[in-house]
Amino acid sequence: MENQFFVDSEYLSPAALEKKHRLETDPSSLKNHMEYLPGMEIIESDVCQQVISQMNSFDYSIYTARDVRAALDHETCSVEDFKALLSPAAEPFLEEMAQKARMETSKHFGNTVYLFTPLYIANYCENYCVYCGFNCYNHINRMKLNMEQIEHEMKIIADSGMEEILILTGESRAKSDVQYIGEACKMARKYFRMVGVEIYPVNTDEYRYLHECGVDYVTVFQETYDADKYETLHLFGHKRVWPYRFDAQERALRGGMRGVAFSALLGLSDFRKDALASALHVYYLQRKYPHAEMSLSCPRLRPIINNDKINPLDIGEKQLCQVLCAYRIFLPFVGITVSSRESAEFRNGIVKIAATKVSAGVSTGIGDHESKYTGKEDDAVKGDEQFEIDDDRSFETMYEDMSGEGLQPVLNDYVYV
Repeated sequence: MENQFFVDSEYLSPAALEKKHRLETDPSSLKNHMEYLPGMEIIESDVCQQVISQMNSFDYSIYTARDVRAALDHETCSVEDFKALLSPAAEPFLEEMAQKARMETSKHFGNTVYLFTPLYIANYCENYCVYCGFNCYNHINRMKLNMEQIEHEMKIIADSGMEEILILTGESRAKSDVQYIGEACKMARKYFRMVGVEIYPVNTDEYRYLHECGVDYVTVFQETYDADKYETLHLFGHKRVWPYRFDAQERALRGGMRGVAFSALLGLSDFRKDALASALHVYYLQRKYPHAEMSLSCPRLRPIINNDKINPLDIGEKQLCQVLCAYRIFLPFVGITVSSRESAEFRNGIVKIAATKVSAGVSTGIGDHESKYTGKEDDAVKGDEQFEIDDDRSFETMYEDMSGEGLQPVLNDYVYV
């Protein structure tokens, strides 16, 4: 790979430092973020045009209390109603939005909350995304687990009682190719009843291969749907190609995946527009693939080692709650995941209102589940974490806390026949 030496070296070479400086200071040196690279599959789809057209025309300042009142009174939430619920005019209605969201959640999901855990198997990355702890220029401990180590991590997680796992890697085909990920997924099938992946976007045939290896669903964060802002944050690597990332979920569905998950990373750009685009991405794909299971995440930007370079926009908990309630009212059947980036107090509250899924026993590092799950210290080399988490509750504690809140924790409800 063109920049493999970045991730393989503990320190950047003078040539690498010079290239990094050029990428940051000379826009003319950057590749067009809307142009596909060789090997990237192009699919014919009108979803992107529909989503971006709606996002670009979204002026949330024009909505009034009357618009919000009408949206809450309507039995079915239209796109226009959803826009009103995302607007600043809806902020005084947050309690009423929460009540309606709670009713919709109860109607379609009862009092259940699904539990899962992520497993990072590698943190090598070939992208330069200025906000990410894994980016190829960061001086972090890089690690890729071999199959024996992966199985060891999986066994520790499975022994805790967890039945659903999400496998993640950094975005490096050189270090974590599709075959490597596929073998890890086959391994996961020995220990878990539900397997998801959150990896670099791939082509339809590669998603089909991963599905054959046992993958049920695919998660891809668009990060921000604002293509102009996206260009300034993703300076190098395959991830720079905005439209290829946008179409990842549709390629996954064409490859046979049962479900797909969507998200923007709130704080990178205008959160109201990103929230609108995320939900509309689901909305339009749901109409093309009505058989598919779809879900939304709503993460906020967390501290990473070069956080000061991107001037993150502050998204408060009340604003995050507004987005989640609007999601539930607009898309009542869609799963909503709230990650461990948020506090235990916030997650305990939001699962009673709008969220249906939370992670537990979380580590965003590589190879450290034995020490985190059992308390046993070992001398094995660890890979650094991608970002800081807030809610570090174990699976057992999370299960007990959800039960104590009057909820029914669900580990898996899918039966293979």
